[in-house]
Amino acid sequence: MNGKKGSNVKIDIPSAAKPAVPAEPGKGNGGFSLKAWVRSVWEFAKEDTKRVTFSLKVGLAALLVSLLILIRAPYEIFGTNIIWSILTVAIMFEYTVGATFSKGFNRALGSLLAGIFAVIIMQVAISSGHVGEPYVIGCSIFLIGAVTSFMKLWPSMVEYEYGFRVTLFTYCLIIVSGYRMGAPIKTAMDRLYSIAIGGLVAVLVNVLICPIWAGEQLHQELVKSFGSVADSLEECVKKYLRDDGSDKPEFVKKVMDDFQDEPAFKKCKATLNSSSKLDSLANSAKWEPPHGRFRHFFYPWAEYVKVGAVLRHCAYEVMALHGCLHSEIQAPYNLRMAFQTEILDATSQAAELLRSLGSDVSNMKQALQTTLLKRVHAATDRLQRSIDLHSYLLTASHDLAAAAADPPTKLPNSKLTATLSFNGRVTAEPVCGGGGLEAGAAPPPKAATLARVESYHESMKKQQRRLYSWPSREVDEFEESGEQLVVPRIRALESTAALSLATFASLLIEFVARLDHLVESVDELAKMARFQQDDDAHPPA
Repeated sequence: MNGKKGSNVKIDIPSAAKPAVPAEPGKGNGGFSLKAWVRSVWEFAKEDTKRVTFSLKVGLAALLVSLLILIRAPYEIFGTNIIWSILTVAIMFEYTVGATFSKGFNRALGSLLAGIFAVIIMQVAISSGHVGEPYVIGCSIFLIGAVTSFMKLWPSMVEYEYGFRVTLFTYCLIIVSGYRMGAPIKTAMDRLYSIAIGGLVAVLVNVLICPIWAGEQLHQELVKSFGSVADSLEECVKKYLRDDGSDKPEFVKKVMDDFQDEPAFKKCKATLNSSSKLDSLANSAKWEPPHGRFRHFFYPWAEYVKVGAVLRHCAYEVMALHGCLHSEIQAPYNLRMAFQTEILDATSQAAELLRSLGSDVSNMKQALQTTLLKRVHAATDRLQRSIDLHSYLLTASHDLAAAAADPPTKLPNSKLTATLSFNGRVTAEPVCGGGGLEAGAAPPPKAATLARVESYHESMKKQQRRLYSWPSREVDEFEESGEQLVVPRIRALESTAALSLATFASLLIEFVARLDHLVESVDELAKMARFQQDDDAHPPA
């Protein structure tokens, strides 16, 4: 601070002392907050109250079978083997009734087969003498373990994988304990009785007290998927037409899987990931007896899975539309506005059809969707005709082909003003300067073409403010790489930007084409599930 040039003076300014933040009550040194944890648990339970119901039912079933040990009379009858009832309840009790029936069947069949095999092998082992008995038992354990482990890998036996596992460990426990304790037949029978008691308690509690049906869960999950795909489609298209590129973050700063401002996108992604959930619910639902709205035997739960698969194929197109929305090379905003009416019309009609199909499935009504489907096709045809009629707009550099063939040249002491019209055409006017062109004189062909390219590029740059290359490079870097490389690069990038609109529109048309298959699959489900006829649900407009 002595005024000498080049001197370096370091001034240390003490930072203001930060006020101490009082610790929240219930918050320890590790950052754990009891209040926040309780709140999260409460929100999780409030989100789906069936979770609390399921937990209370499991506790009740475990208590009932535990009374068989706590009360002296049943304990004197079954002895220590009654503990298998508690083990059966803990393993067999599932969230839905269908899953509990499936687990119960596998456990009952596996335990029965294990008991039969154990009794037969023990008789063979006893008849082989005291010396050969352990060898027979050991070989049988090896064979049972190998066969059950191989069979549960068989594709058609995957559904009964738990039953094979029960067969293996039940057989081993029965035959080993019977070998050491004696009386293998009595041991096997006592354990089978205990398993039957535990399974019966689990089934009765799950069915009679606030049952949670897998079929109802599957029905609701499919209906929710229709609305998720429709919402995501409308959200994507509206944002694509609303975005003018003035505030576009870099792609590297915003990854594809993290769009906080697009809630419908997350729902659509959840629909794509619902394949295993639908399969699991369908496998559990087929074990359930007729109930609620699903009152006839052999209900076509597999058709729900097929409809979900077709709906996921539609969701794939919506995800592709989201990819176009967040790509770095975008069509000019005014070019998107040229097709706004047709795109919005096709989108709204498609979303209405999706919601109508979801409503029909939800209400279990078989309604004719011919009118809505015709509206969707008509809107799509108008979009296709508009693209065909204005296809010249989607090739922004079609009139600049001559500029790429010859090296560009600069205009000495001349300036050009360019305007980008609504239909994508570029017009350039020369402005006279000192030593430049005279007023009214036409510029040379090559110079005029280059001027149009540069002015069009500047308009694109101001409108979009995007990155034009991958890996990311700013627009200004093109100008530093040499004058002769500017025109071909700009021409290719601007042509690609215009064609991106054609890509978005073609994906929307492909989405509508897949709606035909969705309507057919829903109609097939309605016929097989015997939905109520409702021909007047959608009268012609």
